[in-house]
Amino acid sequence: MAQDNFVITIAREYGSGGRLIGKRLADKLGVAFYDKEIITLAAENSGLSEDFLKEHDQNKRKLNFLSNVFISSKSLPLSEQVYLAQCQVIREVAAKSSCVIVGRCADHVLANEPRCIKTFIRAPKEEKIQRITKYYNEVFDDPAAYAAKIDKERAAHYNYFTLGHWGDVRNYNLTVDSSCGIDAAVDVIRLYAERYLAEHK
Repeated sequence: MAQDNFVITIAREYGSGGRLIGKRLADKLGVAFYDKEIITLAAENSGLSEDFLKEHDQNKRKLNFLSNVFISSKSLPLSEQVYLAQCQVIREVAAKSSCVIVGRCADHVLANEPRCIKTFIRAPKEEKIQRITKYYNEVFDDPAAYAAKIDKERAAHYNYFTLGHWGDVRNYNLTVDSSCGIDAAVDVIRLYAERYLAEHK
């Protein structure tokens, strides 16, 4: 990572508004924003199908099943091919310019970078259900159960590849409860980042 660059990584509970917070934060800071763009770039770099990466993104169970059946020319399980392709892209975009990266174990991939600020966004269950029901363009029979399922998949993916614990406050510089409001959460992270980066020039 270039000396003057900084990266803010955002891990988040489903329904906490983490992606929206990341996008608004990137806009306020005037830096690049990466979420699903990581998948597109990983597909270009690895030769794996973008549709395949989207379908199996962060779903370790499906990938591990497939990896028992198909082995690439690199003799790596597909789960590891996908993960390593995304890791490579994360390092490349971090080296290219300052940015905000949502998800994809970016906090772990860039853990040794002194100008990487690792954040985790959470929210109370009721707030997550309200956001899922009101703002997400999907219909759920049981929003709470679906949110729990997605978070379980995210935790399994993170824990498997990092040998850490998704959501553990010790993994992050800053944990934010988004019930304070999206814009307030953005401001909290921005102010923290300004002070942190001033100490890590």
